[in-house]
Amino acid sequence: MEENSEVTQPLLPPASRSQTKALEAALLGGERTLKRRDVAAGAGVSLLSARKIWRAMGFPNLGDDDVAFTQRDQDALGIVVSMVREGLLTEETAISVTRSIGQMTDRMAVWQIEALVEDLVAEHGVSDAEARRAVVSELPNLIGPLEELLIYSYRRQLNAGLQRLAVRAHEGLAASALGRDGDEDDTPLPLARAVGFADLVSYTSLSRRMNEKTLAKLVQRFENVCAEIISVGGGRLVKTIGDEVLFNCETPVAGAQISLALAEAMAADDFLPEARVAMVWGRVLSRLGDIYGPTVNLAARLTSLAQPGTVLIDSVTATALAGDERFILTELPMEQVRGFGEIRPVLLQRGSGQGIVVD
Repeated sequence: MEENSEVTQPLLPPASRSQTKALEAALLGGERTLKRRDVAAGAGVSLLSARKIWRAMGFPNLGDDDVAFTQRDQDALGIVVSMVREGLLTEETAISVTRSIGQMTDRMAVWQIEALVEDLVAEHGVSDAEARRAVVSELPNLIGPLEELLIYSYRRQLNAGLQRLAVRAHEGLAASALGRDGDEDDTPLPLARAVGFADLVSYTSLSRRMNEKTLAKLVQRFENVCAEIISVGGGRLVKTIGDEVLFNCETPVAGAQISLALAEAMAADDFLPEARVAMVWGRVLSRLGDIYGPTVNLAARLTSLAQPGTVLIDSVTATALAGDERFILTELPMEQVRGFGEIRPVLLQRGSGQGIVVD
């Protein structure tokens, strides 16, 4: 079918003020009728304690005379307070858990709205501004299904976290004995993990030449490919920072398989540039959904040393993988690595076997 530049898609009707108000009432559980002191008193907690919880959730500061809350806000505040009073959580832990919910759902909501806007722009040919006004009309039919998916996914992810916590694979335990910090009872960093980075080559120069839509497509494709490979490989995508992903997993073998699959996927993708990848087996500190420690820093340093399309590991990680026919290990010349002194990188390549298959 030939394109006709004169034919335009009908404009989407913008949401009316009444639609916006009705959607807010549906999301908040009713109209705003309560002030912050009302909510705190109803939950049986001081205003100071209530403000700590609201800040953890990411709420803006409000004045005493602002009518900004509903009964559902009071109920939610009461849930957090009850967990502390019943001894299920300390106040500090309750604040930390609440902050995790606030930060993750904030990012999720922004992500979902942006996806809806992009869809309206692509499907209806409207401007970004028009699409954002029209999203309010699209949301009511999606809130229920998305909420159900959120609860389902949370329970599945929580179960996966419990499995990682309670069921340490035999391979992971065996490799842990080869860790760089000795016995896990004697180290300040208790978790033995494979930590990896994948970094797109020439992202900065590419981003300067690309228009906004093409750059967004590249970043989204990169995140999608990485997320699929890491998930299928049994790892966890810790975070994405523009052109770079950080992941971890339970064993050095899983880390090696994911790393090789990431490098191979980027090299085979006609749209994406190649990636530099590095992986280190060692101990980490897990806090606030992120991971910290020298292992993470060393993996980041090795990533910057890797050639496009290759995977680097260090000598300790190579020892944990030695003898496994699925991998070819090639020692490279010593490198001076900031913060670590002299490090001997090891090139990781695929040996026998197919590796990770993303169907």
